[in-house]
Amino acid sequence: MANKQNQKVLVVDDESDILEILEYNLEKEGYEVKTASDGVKAVEIAKKFQPQLVLLDIMMPNQDGVETCRQLREAPETTGAFIIFLTARSEEYSEVAAFENGADDYITKPIKPRALMSRINAYFRRDTKKKKENSKITIGDLSIDRTSYTVSVGDKQVTLPKKEFELLYFLAQNPNKVFNRDELLQNIWGADVYVLARTVDVHVRKVREKVGEGFITTIKGVGYKFDLDS
Repeated sequence: MANKQNQKVLVVDDESDILEILEYNLEKEGYEVKTASDGVKAVEIAKKFQPQLVLLDIMMPNQDGVETCRQLREAPETTGAFIIFLTARSEEYSEVAAFENGADDYITKPIKPRALMSRINAYFRRDTKKKKENSKITIGDLSIDRTSYTVSVGDKQVTLPKKEFELLYFLAQNPNKVFNRDELLQNIWGADVYVLARTVDVHVRKVREKVGEGFITTIKGVGYKFDLDS
């Protein structure tokens, strides 16, 4: 078994049997695990525990999963964590809301523990690979630091949720190259995650709101590029 002692997972669900199943399987894989039964407790625990990955239900008391996801993305302690929804809600609007608030993946119940563990392991492998890449990009007055998941524009520091950061980082790594929505979905969200194409548009809009309009250019009818001439 690979050494996973420093890899932390937070499981959030109001069903105690699901918490027990997931905690057992994750600890068996070698992860350090904490659990929460509602969204409010999840945010409190996450800020202290600082997990690298969160498994999150939608329907919970006190605070639902979508709002919890939004708060986790805004908190400096968890903005870079993987957030995977694990829920019985299969309707499209719930999935859209999850991704628009920062989800990395959306899996519908019932749970298949072995398949889920493989998926989680894949996320951590992917994260390790990315950390070996060039960790900092500086273009003009824009600085993107993968190590701290921070972006600076001049003297202003901007904190982006994980997927917004990854989108900006990916485009900046490939300046002046145009990517269509499908290519961005595959490179940012992964080939094994189903995400609506409009999710890309939403994330581009949010990045522009935070770092400025000039960096990411829309090529009508094609896609987006990072514009070095901006």
